[in-house]
Amino acid sequence: MEAFLALLRESSTMPTAAQIAERAGYSVRSIFERFPDLNALRVATVDYQLAQAAALAPPRHVDGDRQTRIRSQVETRAGTCERGIALWRVFLFLVDESEELKLRLDVARQRTIDRFEIMYRPELSTLGDRERKYLLIALEALTDIESWARMREMHGMSFEESCAVWIRAIDRMLPATPPNQT
Repeated sequence: MEAFLALLRESSTMPTAAQIAERAGYSVRSIFERFPDLNALRVATVDYQLAQAAALAPPRHVDGDRQTRIRSQVETRAGTCERGIALWRVFLFLVDESEELKLRLDVARQRTIDRFEIMYRPELSTLGDRERKYLLIALEALTDIESWARMREMHGMSFEESCAVWIRAIDRMLPATPPNQT
């Protein structure tokens, strides 16, 4: 899986089993002894990345003031996007071919929404169910990995500049923080 990820980071083309095996220092046969096909390797790699993202990105500063929570959320999300962009591209390219990958896509998006619900609980508590749902959808779309990629690669923005864009946008989108909460 690490070899597959390394090859994805280096090239925009899908690595072959031979390339993955060579990078990993194994034979092609070894790959297929562990995975029945390349899709199984991709699914396992996505699972690995999702687990790694969860482990590296626990909610921080949940009880902080609004600006601290927004900055913490954005920096955590940005780090996840930065680490996962190569795999994400492959993931999106192949998602229509694999029900397992479609499920992982849903999991990834739901985890982002769940994180927003934790981080922005005070602000979200002021909204009705429908408004809350739509705001969460908009926040997830705003901080999608493709949004990150456009800022970083297409527009040449630095990590810090990209974070600042998300911070300003989220701050504007969120309703006012209730006065009795941080």
